[in-house]
Amino acid sequence: MDDIQIAPQELKQKLDAGEKLLLVDVREPWENQTCAIEDAKLVPLNSIPSNLAAFEGADQIIVFCHHGGRSLNAAAFLRKQGKNGARSLTGGIDRWSVEIDPKIPRY
Repeated sequence: MDDIQIAPQELKQKLDAGEKLLLVDVREPWENQTCAIEDAKLVPLNSIPSNLAAFEGADQIIVFCHHGGRSLNAAAFLRKQGKNGARSLTGGIDRWSVEIDPKIPRY
């Protein structure tokens, strides 16, 4: 599972290149209302097991949270469910805000 994480710069390159991927926010709804990455689908961590259908057909799944801990757990869980393209955004939305999009508020 060496490739279970993805750096913000690598994700940005994939998005800029128009690669087909599913971007999933595993934070809680109140966190998503505070700030979000455009086009990300909200599936809170505790609801992933009951929402596996939301991940069908996606080869690349990038999950993120606030700092990367919850999303790392989510990516590991998804891989155990056969979603081998699941990866966690290193440093979460906080690092994304610092390195990629400073318009995203930090909390």
